[in-house]
Amino acid sequence: MYKIVRKKALNPTVTLMDIEAPAVAKKAEPGQFIILRTDENGERIPLTVADYDREKGTVTIIFQIVGATTEKLNHMNEGDYLQDFAGPLGRATHTEGLKKVAVVGGGVGCAIAYPVAKKLHSVGCEVHSIVGFRSKDLVILEDEFRACSDKLCMMTDDGSYGTKGLVTNALKELIDSGEQYDEVIAIGPLIMMKFVAATTKEYGIKTVVSMNPIMIDGTGMCGGCRLTVGGETKFACVDGPEFDGHLVDFDEAMGRSTMYKPFERKKHEETCNLFKEVK
Repeated sequence: MYKIVRKKALNPTVTLMDIEAPAVAKKAEPGQFIILRTDENGERIPLTVADYDREKGTVTIIFQIVGATTEKLNHMNEGDYLQDFAGPLGRATHTEGLKKVAVVGGGVGCAIAYPVAKKLHSVGCEVHSIVGFRSKDLVILEDEFRACSDKLCMMTDDGSYGTKGLVTNALKELIDSGEQYDEVIAIGPLIMMKFVAATTKEYGIKTVVSMNPIMIDGTGMCGGCRLTVGGETKFACVDGPEFDGHLVDFDEAMGRSTMYKPFERKKHEETCNLFKEVK
């Protein structure tokens, strides 16, 4: 079993945990993910590796409380144990040979964008980070991004912090000002990644996006995480989770991502009511 050694609330709906998992920490790389279960009767959910410490043998996960399992996970505390913590899964982010990259993160997707920016910075790449949130109270990992970015653009939808506007506004301004990027890496809500890819396509800049479709086994066997990329069917768990943003069928992905929303909402409500009864 896997011990929770640190728990920290990053904002009202997003929590960070360090999990004791030496075998996973030994091989984890930015861009990869794990699949966990809170208990032997729990469902399997994928969460991206937000950071890792090979010496301590810990892996950091950051999750948003949106469903039954993340609600259960958030009720666990330091010293508690997870039933399963399998990984690392998926392909690591390609960083070799990149000299200048714009990393674009949106909302809780910044938890995935941060380790990518950190790795790029560590190998000598010039990193321009553009991170966006709905409002100031939802901002996460600002100090961490600042430490690994040569340039940081903080954006909020309502203008309560940083610059008011969308991440695509900041990205376009940087490109129009003369910044030339080897690659743009966008991680966040599907609609955000769709428009980042649409923006960069006009300039012919290679763009990589990290996809997080519905996933069950994480080994390519169930087919639940299938996507259409360049007219071909791909599985996010083994072929990704990163793909060429100019080739992803975002409309199909967005449609599939909402298929189980009513069920997820019902299970979340049941779980919340269960914890209320326990109290």
